[in-house]
Amino acid sequence: MKKYMYSEARQQLSKLLEEAMIYGEIRIKRRNGEEFSLRPATSSKSALDVDGIDLDLTADEIVDFVREGRERG
Repeated sequence: MKKYMYSEARQQLSKLLEEAMIYGEIRIKRRNGEEFSLRPATSSKSALDVDGIDLDLTADEIVDFVREGRERG
């Protein structure tokens, strides 16, 4: 985990955000010894939440394709 002094972090915020994405977390330390973590926020979006594709097919056509595939396999 990388650590930066507060003054350096202020000057290079964009770089620190990129490093937090790569390394998962970085630390920022003040002169008085206080330390803070900077981590990317977790997404609440499901990995299965994807945009659909319009294939111009009806539900019946899709069911027929699935049945045909099952019969072959």
